[in-house]
Amino acid sequence: MFASVLAGLLLAGCTEGYAQPQAAGAQPAIAGGKTASPPRPTDVDLPSGDPRQSGGVIAAGGADAVYNYGPSVMLDRGQTRMWWCSQYGGAGPAGDDILYAQAPSSDGPFTGPDGGIPAAVFSGAPGQFDGMHTCDPSVLRVGSTYYLYYTGAAGDHALGNSIGLATSADGIHWTRAAGGRPILGPSHDVHRANVYGAGQPSVVYLDGWFYLMFTDTTGRATGDNGAGQFLLRSRDPAFGSGVQALDVGGFVPVASTSAPRARSIVDGFSADLMWVGALAAFVVAHETDGGTTLTFWTADFTEHPYRPVLIPGPWQEGPGLVRRADGHAPLSPADPCDRVPFDVVRATSLGGAAAPTDLRHFGLELRGSRACENPDRVAATFDGVTAPSPERTMDLVRAGARVRVDRRAVAAALAGEVLDRTPAALAALPLATRLRSGAEAVRAPERGAAFVLDGHRWPIPDGGVVDANGSVAHPVTTAQWDGYPPGSSLVG
Repeated sequence: MFASVLAGLLLAGCTEGYAQPQAAGAQPAIAGGKTASPPRPTDVDLPSGDPRQSGGVIAAGGADAVYNYGPSVMLDRGQTRMWWCSQYGGAGPAGDDILYAQAPSSDGPFTGPDGGIPAAVFSGAPGQFDGMHTCDPSVLRVGSTYYLYYTGAAGDHALGNSIGLATSADGIHWTRAAGGRPILGPSHDVHRANVYGAGQPSVVYLDGWFYLMFTDTTGRATGDNGAGQFLLRSRDPAFGSGVQALDVGGFVPVASTSAPRARSIVDGFSADLMWVGALAAFVVAHETDGGTTLTFWTADFTEHPYRPVLIPGPWQEGPGLVRRADGHAPLSPADPCDRVPFDVVRATSLGGAAAPTDLRHFGLELRGSRACENPDRVAATFDGVTAPSPERTMDLVRAGARVRVDRRAVAAALAGEVLDRTPAALAALPLATRLRSGAEAVRAPERGAAFVLDGHRWPIPDGGVVDANGSVAHPVTTAQWDGYPPGSSLVG
């Protein structure tokens, strides 16, 4: 799988931004901010500093693993968790496996769940589309559910790669979703010499949308070598309905995930995507000659709000951004109102199989974000963060306000990031409501679950959060559900 995509790997800069407005009615409220705002400057040059890198290799497969690449790195409830592509001879079919390890920080050392060698947690399913290879993981946690997006293939035949989805309650034990079928395959707009197909997913959860960035060497808007990064979004994690594709004029509804690939946002392979609340921008991490380039896009992907930034150093295969559980950028522990940390893990050498290995950590910080200059910026910067409240409970920031949560475990499940200290800037946000232990909860067909707080309906992602709060979700009709005045979603 790696060799077929590497054949065209001559990485260039990002494509130009488009000035056309967003498709009518498609713009979501971004991370608690407003849907409309005054024009913002473009191509702002933010100074960088505090470069850092690990002293050596932070992770490698044990046993007979000869390559290690394509990491997905998550800061999750006090741990740094990482999934990546490798291969163990005893893990099942003779092909790529997804390994898992965890560490106290991005500098490792990463070990398996039991403290030993990294564990093979996901492998091919013989007879299925991913019968030989499972690779290129991108992992999110939304509420109590982990989502694994990955490249799968049944063998080494042309255009055989597609993207699959699995779910988990712990990030270790996975169940295939969508009936074990791929959720996205090659569009077959054009056939080129690079026959990789579709894969290398990267997913972010923002304002109720799953944003899926991916490679498709058959896409119409790819370069001659097949390089390009395409973007879909849906409120369905399996992308089975309500799919929108990024086109030259913004996001437009499409019939399925196989719609023509009309616009690429970066000329490259094996890239990673992240939402940066402190900058109110998406960032794409992709490899260029000198290291990992960070390319920034506005929330509607019309313009570049900041100039590209380079994280220098050696590399052999695409980076994994160190992200929160929801795919957002973590806050700077030193100064969240001015600094934004960017860290990546990438393969840095070729191993015995002439494939990438030796995962190492590199990073830097950008300064001058002005992330707390007004309440709207504070709301965007801290959206999805939970921190201690003055009442020995937790305050969760959602939709520009704080929700006071009695149980820390519930706040952690609903949050993208958990802080041990409360930033002073949070005092600028109003206290909207309180989620008490055992609070009333309801569930309706095709609506999901919600807590009822102060008579309003506050949606949540899954029943695991209800159980963790000591509540019981009472069944209601859709009419009864719709009769509750709506509150904000408690998860993005």
